[in-house]
Amino acid sequence: MPMAPRTRRPARRREPARREPLSRERVLAAALELADSEGLESLSMRRLGSALGVEAMSLYNHVRNKDEVLDGLVDVVFGEIDLPAGAGWRTAMRRRAVSVREMLRQRPWALGLMESRRRPGPANLRHHDAVLGILRSAGFSVETAGHAYSVLDAYVYGFALNEQSLPLDSPGDVAEVGAAILQQNPMAAYPNLAEFISKNAMRPGYSFGAEFDYGLDLVLDGLERALGRRRTAN
Repeated sequence: MPMAPRTRRPARRREPARREPLSRERVLAAALELADSEGLESLSMRRLGSALGVEAMSLYNHVRNKDEVLDGLVDVVFGEIDLPAGAGWRTAMRRRAVSVREMLRQRPWALGLMESRRRPGPANLRHHDAVLGILRSAGFSVETAGHAYSVLDAYVYGFALNEQSLPLDSPGDVAEVGAAILQQNPMAAYPNLAEFISKNAMRPGYSFGAEFDYGLDLVLDGLERALGRRRTAN
């Protein structure tokens, strides 16, 4: 007996994948990814729109312009910096300095941007308020808290800039650069530099990055002495 032909069920229609709606948070997340992967110079509204799969004009429903994107990026960055609560001022300032430096090593594009914005966001403002609050609670006056904040930032940002500028990509590069300087120059004319390179920079295990902790302790020691003098005067 012949079998009745099987009835084919109609194929189920696939619903198109839902695209996550555009938002300010998505715009900033895409901008952060672009800056991290390609540098801040790659960031434009057109490039940002392309990364999000939309026309650049669509972005203006969520951010007014590129300046607002940059303001938002700075706020994201400040939100990533560790500022421990409940610690003594010196511990808190040390952890903050280490956290800022680590963030700048991961995001070198942020170095020239962080203190350059005229419209700081809430995370930026909270960060600055918290730093000043820790210093004021420790006994620094308004004026000396300003001095402390300024010298700490000058040291951290300055070290980060120097670290980024040096032609050193790995620990062995210090010895390699040092050896090249010794070989290619009449070092008898530069005896102090020759001594430093041969006896310090080319020493096994030397790392320029390790200088950060030494310098930070010098800064904190100086601030501690200044705080002690203020307490004695009062």
